[in-house]
Amino acid sequence: MAADEKTQAKTEQAKGKAKEAAGRAVGNERLTAEGRADQTKGDARQAKEKAKDAFKH
Repeated sequence: MAADEKTQAKTEQAKGKAKEAAGRAVGNERLTAEGRADQTKGDARQAKEKAKDAFKH
């Protein structure tokens, strides 16, 4: 389960970076903002998983 969550976090971060880059390329501020939001969600998910790992050991 934890590996799945970590993978999902990385995927969200990558998707967010791609969206942000695409938004900047075409000048779409909304798409850029969505990309940043996706990255933030991925970062939060990753931090949560790291915290869980720290308390397991």
